[in-house]
Amino acid sequence: MTSAPEVSVVIPTRFRPDLVLRAVTGVLAQTMDDLEVIVVVDGPDEDTVTALAALPDPRLRVLVQPKKGGAPHARNTGAQAARGRWTAMLDDDDEWLPGKLEVQLKLAYSARRATPIVASRLVNRTPRAESIMPRRLPDPDEPVSEYLTVRRGLFYGDGFIQTSTILAPTELFHRVPFTVGLRRQQELDWTLRAVRHEDVELIVAPDALVVWHQDENRERISLEMPWRQQFEWSQRSRELFTPRAYAAFLMSVVSSMAAPTRSAKVFRELLGEARTHGRPGAIDYLTFMQIWALPAEVRHALRDKVLGRGR
Repeated sequence: MTSAPEVSVVIPTRFRPDLVLRAVTGVLAQTMDDLEVIVVVDGPDEDTVTALAALPDPRLRVLVQPKKGGAPHARNTGAQAARGRWTAMLDDDDEWLPGKLEVQLKLAYSARRATPIVASRLVNRTPRAESIMPRRLPDPDEPVSEYLTVRRGLFYGDGFIQTSTILAPTELFHRVPFTVGLRRQQELDWTLRAVRHEDVELIVAPDALVVWHQDENRERISLEMPWRQQFEWSQRSRELFTPRAYAAFLMSVVSSMAAPTRSAKVFRELLGEARTHGRPGAIDYLTFMQIWALPAEVRHALRDKVLGRGR
């Protein structure tokens, strides 16, 4: 490939050759083909390199890191190597529907601001159920932190962003890299830091353009519960949230991670932080109490029933 492509697609991976092949195949099948795929192998992994070498497409590049650095570091590495005007992120265990990039580019070129972040709805697929997220689009002039964190019902997914939906100018990923070492909420952290720049806006495509595979019997970062690390990140990052959003994040996301401790001390700590530095609403208190009162499996079953989800 001699000329620069319009879009660079960055996929970090490690020890999951079958999954990354599915992800890459979905990218190469997009309805727009002016693209390159940069797979960043996060440390030595001969099986993955061999599997990717069997794909005879000149749009595919494979970068092998000398040692494991984590997904945020791999995304940053891929963005630095990107040659396209736009860069789209894709996790190796997710897949794109064929028109994903075409839809997002139309929205990007019609954006009000010079540096749009274009996300989309997705198909949230688990062994138990399937649903479309986010359930709503941002309201005009709604603070991004509130759109992404404040619930309008007891269950998450009203506003939402996930890494595999994100497309933005490559320059923005250089200006605002992913936070290396952050285990959870990597896309929330990146988005909230990015939209602080005056030339940046968030656009969410109304179409579901990504399949988010949450195979609950498989290791994935999003199933880990490092609540203390997430709590400390939120305390360091208060300026990224409005007070309303900060309280909602603590009383829903962080509480969901912390509730399995069944610790009264942790319960009081999170509630005190939310009330001291945030502005909880009635729905936040209801969410907080049901998270702490009900086991996770009960909440999940109740959510699927109330939202009418099923496979």
